[in-house]
Amino acid sequence: MTDRAPVRDAVAQRTDVMMERLAQWVRIPSVSSDTGHAVDVTRSARWLAAFLRDSGFPVVEEWPTDGLPAVYACWPAHSPDAPTVLVYSHHDVNAVIDEEWHETEPFAGVLREGRLHGRGASDAKGQVMCHVWALRAHLAATGRRAPAVTVKFLIEGEEEIGSVHLDSLLARHHQELRADVVMVSDTMLWSTDKPAVCTGVRGSVSAALTVSAARYDIHNGAVSGAAGNPLTELSRLLGSLHDESGRVTVPGFYDQVEDPSARERAQLAAIAPDEPEWLARTGTFGARGEAGFGILERVWLRPAAEVTSILGGHPDLPGLGVVPATATAGLVFRLVPCQQADDIAQRVREWVEQRVPSGFTFDLDLPASRSDPYTTPTDHPAFTALERAISRTLGASAAHMRNGGAAPAAQLARAVAAPVLFYGTGLLEDRWHSGDERVEVRALVQGAETLAHWLAALPAAMARGPGGRAA
Repeated sequence: MTDRAPVRDAVAQRTDVMMERLAQWVRIPSVSSDTGHAVDVTRSARWLAAFLRDSGFPVVEEWPTDGLPAVYACWPAHSPDAPTVLVYSHHDVNAVIDEEWHETEPFAGVLREGRLHGRGASDAKGQVMCHVWALRAHLAATGRRAPAVTVKFLIEGEEEIGSVHLDSLLARHHQELRADVVMVSDTMLWSTDKPAVCTGVRGSVSAALTVSAARYDIHNGAVSGAAGNPLTELSRLLGSLHDESGRVTVPGFYDQVEDPSARERAQLAAIAPDEPEWLARTGTFGARGEAGFGILERVWLRPAAEVTSILGGHPDLPGLGVVPATATAGLVFRLVPCQQADDIAQRVREWVEQRVPSGFTFDLDLPASRSDPYTTPTDHPAFTALERAISRTLGASAAHMRNGGAAPAAQLARAVAAPVLFYGTGLLEDRWHSGDERVEVRALVQGAETLAHWLAALPAAMARGPGGRAA
């Protein structure tokens, strides 16, 4: 193993300036779900485009969509025969609820005690910054003016609203996005102390179910005891979503699900936390879920269904005293390999149709912005190189992990016709989609070093072929 000092030093020399640039970017409130912030999402794209040009990318373009803009960049390799890497991530951020932020303002971009605070610091502006940082460190350590591989970026502006125009973007720019490997940088690490490489993500199907019992709200004194109550009926239906063992009751939900192999379970056992550690890191009060599986197996290897919201009645007007006309719930179904998002969406519709009784009507919205699960081919040489780069940075062999959330990995794999790898710098403690989001500077530093090693090693790894063998 060659000396890692040049890369480590190159990363360290840029820490202060990279964190300042990240803080500047975090201060742009690029909330894609709020039309009032559409101009800020555009500002974010333009900030990123300018930053990439300043960082040396010879090709940088802002790509408009029918919604919010994406940014494309390309830095050709020093050799025309070198492989090409496409890095995917996003620059839009989730909405904020001001009263949930106690440590800083949501878009303050404050660096404090080894963490940068602010919405998007971890999800996912920090992760994008990490890749730029790695590329600059790779060039500094090798003394080259061009990288060992061609590096392309596709940073979209609509991930937090379901990547609604990603398909059209991929189709329209098919030629520019050609690559040998796709790197999704919108995922999590296990920790900064235990090296682990992500081998896949779950898929996702979202739904909004509205149950109605009347044309309008009715004074409960007039109908109480004789009229249907949509809140009661919706609660009954949601309560039947899982059985006593924690399994999802949608018929056919598990038809394509295979139990984890002994090897997969052993790999997760190498990093599995005890329950108190898990509760402390996630801020939850208890571990629940499908019986017969450990915590990480439930989150990474098994499908799941969650209720994300319930709306109905008038909690702000308790004296109104009505039976509400409607009640709505948000749901998310997480999928594992062999499950297909379109199939699960249809099964959920059939389940609702069978469960809502007469006297009620329902509307089930199943948005088309859903994702299939994806598993990286772990015998691919780019994966082997990433595994070794992680181990090299942290000084220990890398375990295997998954990510419980979703990413458009299957979508990218189909469009680009290339395998997808995952490397992110998020941590459980980063509070994605919650108040007081932050990113660990240490995670970004380790990420930049890891990715710099990976870029340098990739041409030789790809030439050798699967498992490091000569191609």
